[in-house]
Amino acid sequence: MDERRAKQRQARVRRAGQRRQRYHNKQNKTGMICVTFVVLCLLVGVSTQIVRLYHKNEAYKIREEQLVNQLELEQERQEELAAYEEYMNTPEYIEELAKTKLGLVNDNEIIFKEEKKDP
Repeated sequence: MDERRAKQRQARVRRAGQRRQRYHNKQNKTGMICVTFVVLCLLVGVSTQIVRLYHKNEAYKIREEQLVNQLELEQERQEELAAYEEYMNTPEYIEELAKTKLGLVNDNEIIFKEEKKDP
């Protein structure tokens, strides 16, 4: 009889252990599902941010290219203005300006004027 009681007790202990094991397995599955869901949510959030940053970066590259082109044009314009400023300080420019604006004539130049005919 002691032997039978011992076997029954062992069987009860074994069943209790199995119940505990099933309970822990169920909890582990639930925990794994929750962790997987959280990881997937984070993955979606990070991917969205990556795509958004990629598009923003492409827009910045286009803007940078536009600004570089504009800078090159402005530098060319600045060089042209510097060359024109240098030309403005030459005697040739001053003489040309005096001839066109003030009607200056050199000593060795002959001026031809048209006669105005009345109809």
